Amino acid sequence: MATQGAEGHAAGTEVPAGPAHEDVFPPFDSTYFAPQLIWLALIFGTLYLLMSKVALPRVAGIFSTRKQAIADDLAAARKAQEAAAAAAAAHEKTLAGAKAKAQALGQQAHAEAAAAADASRGKLEAELGAKLTEAETKIAETKTAAMANVDAIAVEVAHAILQRITGRAADPKAVVDAVAAAKA
Repeated sequence: MATQGAEGHAAGTEVPAGPAHEDVFPPFDSTYFAPQLIWLALIFGTLYLLMSKVALPRVAGIFSTRKQAIADDLAAARKAQEAAAAAAAAHEKTLAGAKAKAQALGQQAHAEAAAAADASRGKLEAELGAKLTEAETKIAETKTAAMANVDAIAVEVAHAILQRITGRAADPKAVVDAVAAAKA
């Protein structure tokens, strides 16, 4: 793989074996400690400066923005919760007012219906009372008329019975006296 040049040196990727590079891992070679420490300090310092001046302020800004957003969201949630509680209280108050109004309207309607029923009942009772009085008057008249005819009917019946049993006409005066005696 190596090619020979004009001077006889080999060009390629092979490293010539020498006494200094025989058994030592290159980063642990003591000849390179000082430059490695310097580079370590330079890179560490540069990274430290970048982190402290650029990256960490950005992360801190993100954290503070996030913290503020969370605090704002919590405050908005508290306000919304208070508004919801106030709306619920107003709703309960409105509902209680509506229930009270409905109950008052129901009681008023009940009272009006009771008054109308009482008036109707009073009118009906007056009509029935008048009819009852009229019927009692008719009954009394009919009873009086019937009782007036009872004596005459009793006399006739007694007269007819006596005539049927005895076969001859009875004395009308004696029949009237007998009916009057039985009535008393």
